[in-house]
Amino acid sequence: MATLQPTHAPILNSSAQLLILPVNSAGVLLDPILARTKTLFPDNYQRYYRACRDGSLSVGSCLLHKRTREQAGLGISNNGNQPSYIANLVVSNHPYHPSRARWLTAALADLQQQLIPLIRYQGLRRIALLARPLIHKPIRGEAAELSTESNVANPLPLDWYVDILPLLKQHLQGLPKVRIDIHLPKDIDIHKSL
Repeated sequence: MATLQPTHAPILNSSAQLLILPVNSAGVLLDPILARTKTLFPDNYQRYYRACRDGSLSVGSCLLHKRTREQAGLGISNNGNQPSYIANLVVSNHPYHPSRARWLTAALADLQQQLIPLIRYQGLRRIALLARPLIHKPIRGEAAELSTESNVANPLPLDWYVDILPLLKQHLQGLPKVRIDIHLPKDIDIHKSL
């Protein structure tokens, strides 16, 4: 059974073997940490961006990428602390749109199916999940727009405690013998998330 561990530690300093990055199907990364991963893991970003541009990446899917290792230069010293795999969890169709429960559910189910062989046959034991892009913070003026009940086309964003955390537990706790660090923003209470 998997162990889910909420943390406020920076995800880019994690020693996880696999990073789970919530992204959109437009190929645009606005979150500062996701933008930083473009330069840290350029092979992953290029594959993700190409998949978005050619239309092969749909909302509710997961693009798992096995990273190429650098063989020379200064980057070789950092390879021991970098992930071997990156899972691009497609939970939105646009960088300004929040994730939806059905998209997150489908993406987590796809991720779960891809993780089982890695856990069983590749010895994957440590995973880090960036939770901040899943938690939608309304921009100025958007809060009033979201509060109207008649806005059926844009349902309310998912709540961390009510929607997102139960979905993560449902889809990821059943994985065998793996530790999943969930990297949360500082305004989310870790003790309440357990």
